Amino acid sequence: MQIRSDFAFRTLLALAILLSGGTLLKADSLAAANADLQAGQADAAISKLNDALKADPQSAEGNNLLCRVEFGLHKFDQAVGHCEKAVSANSQNARYHLWLGRALGEKANKAGFMSAFSLAKRSRAEFEESVRLDPKDGEALSDLGEFYKEAPGVVGGGTDKAEEIARKLEGVSAARAHVLRGLIAEKNKDLAAAEKEFKAATSGDRDAQAWMELASFYRRQSRWADMESAVNSGAAAAARSKHGAVAVFNGASTLARTNRQLPQAIKMYESYLVSPDKSEEAPAFDVLTRLAKLRSQTGDAAGARRDRESALALAHEYKPAIEAKF
Repeated sequence: MQIRSDFAFRTLLALAILLSGGTLLKADSLAAANADLQAGQADAAISKLNDALKADPQSAEGNNLLCRVEFGLHKFDQAVGHCEKAVSANSQNARYHLWLGRALGEKANKAGFMSAFSLAKRSRAEFEESVRLDPKDGEALSDLGEFYKEAPGVVGGGTDKAEEIARKLEGVSAARAHVLRGLIAEKNKDLAAAEKEFKAATSGDRDAQAWMELASFYRRQSRWADMESAVNSGAAAAARSKHGAVAVFNGASTLARTNRQLPQAIKMYESYLVSPDKSEEAPAFDVLTRLAKLRSQTGDAAGARRDRESALALAHEYKPAIEAKF
């Protein structure tokens, strides 16, 4: 009787899942795909998401996640398409609009003049909608503020609009507000004010990343000793933080971009790769590709080939890794 009872229970459970449209299985599949995305396992994430979208092509979360994987792979045309589907399926989700705005912005950067004009306006509209739906999202506010700071008035940009966003950021993240004001001042060629704002951000709620923002400012001003000092301070702050891994990546990238302190940059990339705090902000396959380049520059050809192969094992279509020659 117990065997029959167990069999009956399993049968009823399976039937319930089928009648619910596979909701439990779908949720598990999307959660697993998101875990792969954060770990930088692009191929695994794509496989899971393709399966999920075959079962439910209109899944808002499935399409958003696939957009984000494609974004990390620099496949911006495809990313736009899937983010559009996510927004169409759920137009009230602020994050879906944010990611569509990001994908459109990257597509605009690679487009011809006329297409770029249209794409930039669409990107701005998506950022604005994201902020309208969630006025307390620091990432969305920062993205919109940086768009306003960079874009010409003809597509809706302007530093006056960026300053307005900085005021809104004050109540959400003081550090992000200072960074945005630093970028605005730098664009206006007020370097003293810019440095003051970037420094003020380092005592805020995102101090590790703020130090790396300060380091990037010093890089743009060719102040190499100050840049290296800021990277070191950022790395120390990241070591005290539970969520400092991306700051470590950004610091390593600043050093690598200037060809300075390359052994330190290698160690920082390695530290990021073994961190449990990896994220899609710095996909592991991209970090491995950057690390391979640095190893090649420092004479470690075998290490460079190994890291390139590891990158391609995670994302076999990642063009920078495919095209890397060591």
